[in-house]
Amino acid sequence: MGLIAWIIVGLLAGWLTGMLMKGSGYGLLGDLLLGLIGSVVGGWLFGLILPAAEPSGLIGSIIVATIGAIVLVAIVRLIRGQPVRA
Repeated sequence: MGLIAWIIVGLLAGWLTGMLMKGSGYGLLGDLLLGLIGSVVGGWLFGLILPAAEPSGLIGSIIVATIGAIVLVAIVRLIRGQPVRA
């Protein structure tokens, strides 16, 4: 996947994570940045769970990136002592 598509997937994942996770968000830019980083985390986690598989298409990439962003937001909230609610 190209760099521009990867950035778009990360931004969409951040926005979706901001919509799915309850509680105070991190603002538009914070959610989008967490989505970009979460897409890397999601790809890494997906590679650990299913090493021979790769997400297919744009929708698969968005799902994997959103899962990674949700995991990342949960970790950040645990570190900050905030409740983790989804």
